[in-house]
Amino acid sequence: MAYMSEEGYNKLVAELKHLEAVERPKIVAAIAEARDKGDLSENAEYDAAKEAQGLLEGKINKLKSIIADARIIDESKLKTDSIQILNKVELKNVKNGMKMTYTIVSENEANLKEGKISVNTPIAQGLVGKKVGDIVDIKVPQCMIQLEVINISI
Repeated sequence: MAYMSEEGYNKLVAELKHLEAVERPKIVAAIAEARDKGDLSENAEYDAAKEAQGLLEGKINKLKSIIADARIIDESKLKTDSIQILNKVELKNVKNGMKMTYTIVSENEANLKEGKISVNTPIAQGLVGKKVGDIVDIKVPQCMIQLEVINISI
């Protein structure tokens, strides 16, 4: 089961619809075109199109599975007394004073460029349940870091 925001869920559904309605017909057309070119045993174009079809079908099946297991979180019921999924968290690195802000999201919604980290990352796992003012020691691949929770919002 994967908890996610309604926005994240809607993005997955839109991607699935696009793959099924646009990408799948493109690949079917490419296979048909390659098939029309003759001997399939030595047709690299046909082999590439069939491989692309397999990858696409795998992606479609994965998205269907994620969507089927998804549970949308009612954002109106979120609290900010302690850190939980879909909270926006302002942190300060105790050692160097650098501030950072992350939103803790499901694995499927994670996007570091947008400041969204997966609830499955070491940082998010170390933060869940903490309150403003808490100092947390978190082991990341390179080292151990100390983060202070400055603010929790939605």
